[in-house]
Amino acid sequence: MTENLDVLRQGIASGRLKTDELVLNMGPQHPSTHGVLRLELVLDGEIVVKIIPSMGYLHRCFEKHAEAMTYPQVVPYTDRMDYLAAMNNNHGYALAVERLLGIEVPERVEYIRVIMAELQRIASHLVAIGTFGMDVGAFTPFLYCFRDREYILDIFERTCGARLLYNYIWVGGLSHDVHDGFERDVADFIRKFRPTVTEVNNLLNYNKIFIERTAHVGVLPADVAVSYGCSGPMLRGSGVDWDLRRDDPYSIYDRFDWNVIVGDGAAGTLGDCWDRHMVRVGEMEESCRIIEQALESFPAAGDIAEAIPKRIRPPKGEIYTRVENPRGELGYYLISDGSANPFRLKVRGPSFVNLSVIDEISRGHLIADLVAILGSIDIVLGEVDR
Repeated sequence: MTENLDVLRQGIASGRLKTDELVLNMGPQHPSTHGVLRLELVLDGEIVVKIIPSMGYLHRCFEKHAEAMTYPQVVPYTDRMDYLAAMNNNHGYALAVERLLGIEVPERVEYIRVIMAELQRIASHLVAIGTFGMDVGAFTPFLYCFRDREYILDIFERTCGARLLYNYIWVGGLSHDVHDGFERDVADFIRKFRPTVTEVNNLLNYNKIFIERTAHVGVLPADVAVSYGCSGPMLRGSGVDWDLRRDDPYSIYDRFDWNVIVGDGAAGTLGDCWDRHMVRVGEMEESCRIIEQALESFPAAGDIAEAIPKRIRPPKGEIYTRVENPRGELGYYLISDGSANPFRLKVRGPSFVNLSVIDEISRGHLIADLVAILGSIDIVLGEVDR
């Protein structure tokens, strides 16, 4: 099968085989497009010649809305960008406003923020890993991943009452202190979760069929990843050792000992779909390490609201703050004119940037491979469109 495909590709490339190109729409409601995304495919038979992503079906005017809202009122809107990483979105926005105001939050708030952000990272990666398995035909790992994700959502719900969109990390503090038994619940989750990684490794990650579907597919060389501005697992999957939590630290991440996971081409070619997938698997274990260290030195007491300003009017100025979200670098460029509303709030969404490389890494592959490639990018359309 592979030899026949190689002969077909060589024939097309050399011009010996002349076939008509077909334009095919994939989406916006196709089950493998991970949201309302339309991919306009130019095909030569079943081989992808070109891809033109068509976005905007989920556009909600986030940046324009922010100009009409006060600084605290913007927080719930950040939830709705990458709705699988709402805690991380809140965190990045709160940091931007706090730096513009020049305020520092209490130690207890910092620890809670880091724990929540890393729990959210695990929850997000569980969705990516489970749905990626479904994309290539493996259903059972999806059930394991979503079972454990529910444990995290239970913790979030006990803390702030929400399971998807939290409005939890506020400028200067948090909407609620953690619930009684929070530390015990988080430690119990870590204990229950670690065996799941072993189960998913056995069921999916090292499965022969899964490796054949993902290794050598959608290879993203490191120089191409950098030139396109890719970040997160997309960048680290290509072997680039870069993580904002370590290389441009924010909050209290510089207090913890953990490893940045990068792709190594162990099952195929460095930067392929399998590498990107395995980076996410490895990052879940590192998030567990960060959470465990945070629990060990977790402040027993402290007011989570003492630094929340009663009136937020940052001085005139501008700032760019970036955080390491599950999908990569989320940046907030904030301009203040001294009023109660942001003059301008520009967002750099990692999903949007990472998606831009799909044409580059999909040419010459089959349509079935394209499904795996798109799944390995792990986009959320709420963040792509905003």
